[in-house]
Amino acid sequence: MARVPRQNRSKATVDAIIQAALMVLAKEGPNAATTRQIADLAGIGVGSLYEYFDNKEAIFEAAAKRFVDDTVAMIQPLAPRLVRMEIRDLIHELLYNFRDFLEKNDQLYLRCARHAFTIDMAVYQEPINRVLMDLFMQYLLYHPELTKLKNIPAAIYCYINGSVYTVVKHLSEENSIISFEELVTALADMLHSYTTTELVK
Repeated sequence: MARVPRQNRSKATVDAIIQAALMVLAKEGPNAATTRQIADLAGIGVGSLYEYFDNKEAIFEAAAKRFVDDTVAMIQPLAPRLVRMEIRDLIHELLYNFRDFLEKNDQLYLRCARHAFTIDMAVYQEPINRVLMDLFMQYLLYHPELTKLKNIPAAIYCYINGSVYTVVKHLSEENSIISFEELVTALADMLHSYTTTELVK
């Protein structure tokens, strides 16, 4: 059974393994990635790797959690400013920050996110959905007129999941027929149109 790291040196080793796993996953994909590749990149032996993780799946689970935790940490500080914006500006600001986050470190998280929709890593994205749902719920507090909308939680849920997938897919395309600016504008206009149309009703 894998042991829990308690000393700084052990924690540093686990951190190196997780970072290496993200890099191998981004380059090789989940099926081709091996524990040998991860251990080599982390600068440790395979035996040392198994001191902390039972198998490759456990390493990927930790890598997925790292991705999710970092995404949440990117979104949360934006909330106080975003909730005071007009809905179009909120979407622009949020999605551009999401793009910049995904493209950091030679697109490390973007390349990992491409695989997240094809393996069980996707099930770990619930904290991301939750922090985005919380953001939009806070937004309603600052814009109480929107609370009159029917089925607003369901609409926000669909919008969040659809937008995240669409952004990752767009950034993964080498020759997209539209620019990122056009994509963000369309997504912002869709939400703005929904809110204004429903309010008129």
